[in-house]
Amino acid sequence: MSALLSFSPVCLVAAFVLDLLFGDPPAWPHPVRWIGRAVEGTEPFFYGKHSAPAVQRLRGALFWLFHVAGIPICVAVLLTVASWVHRGVAILCGVWLAYTTLATRSLFDASKTVAQALQAGRLDEARRRLSLIVSRNTEHLDEEGVWRALLETVSENFSDGILAPLFYLALGGPVAAMLYKTVNTLDSMVGYRNDRYQDFGWWAARADDAFNWLPARLSALVLLGAGALCGMDWRRGWAVMRRDARKTSSPNAGFPEAAAAGLLGVMLGGPAVYFGHSVMKPTLGDALRPANREVYQGMIRLLFVGAVLGAILAAAVRFAMDT
Repeated sequence: MSALLSFSPVCLVAAFVLDLLFGDPPAWPHPVRWIGRAVEGTEPFFYGKHSAPAVQRLRGALFWLFHVAGIPICVAVLLTVASWVHRGVAILCGVWLAYTTLATRSLFDASKTVAQALQAGRLDEARRRLSLIVSRNTEHLDEEGVWRALLETVSENFSDGILAPLFYLALGGPVAAMLYKTVNTLDSMVGYRNDRYQDFGWWAARADDAFNWLPARLSALVLLGAGALCGMDWRRGWAVMRRDARKTSSPNAGFPEAAAAGLLGVMLGGPAVYFGHSVMKPTLGDALRPANREVYQGMIRLLFVGAVLGAILAAAVRFAMDT
């Protein structure tokens, strides 16, 4: 209970502001990176190379459960021990943990390096920098293709990296947010449909879909609200979201992507290459204008205004739960 009781709306806002100010400096301690190392280090103990598909799925489920149960318990123990030292120490620990679950500044910084390379005419560098933040192959993309892929990843990660952590912070404080980041990290590391993870990562992928189902839909609504505040055509965004959001193979990614595509007046999706295989992704939105620097700047406005709206809503929910 100490983890929840010591996390007020002020703490949530403080965590959000810290993320805006500092982002994710590589040299700073970061629990989400520790989760990634834990997942990587324990995978060999659970993965069965020659196991039957059903057994491999069971191994993957146990692997998922090990981390999803263990890491939130560690967070709760840390906050409890901190509260024994002093309530202020517990509050500081809670704010720090909450701050590390958010990715507004880091998402902007990562996308900005790609945009700057494109603006300077360095297409090869832009492709290389883009490859660090997307799972698709980027070496074949032309300039507009890079802009389009950048818009897709920023809009999709608005949900995973900002709105969903805020949602779980509002409901359950740092413990719930770290639980979500554990689920999300497991999916990003083993939730692939390739030879190695088709069965082993099946549970991690399905669980991530479940945890993101409501936040993804809320993220689309928040983006539409941000679009209205930015003077964009939110009615077109709403219409495109309703028409196209369910086209994608993911039950969630299409909602923020379609909302952003409608607001910006661009078409996202289309042909792409993943792990050397060509994929025809469904198109989202209408090609009213090409993906370019101006459209990217509009996406960044949506990113920051939407993030602020999300933080305000999360703090309001937290306040209602505390009263």
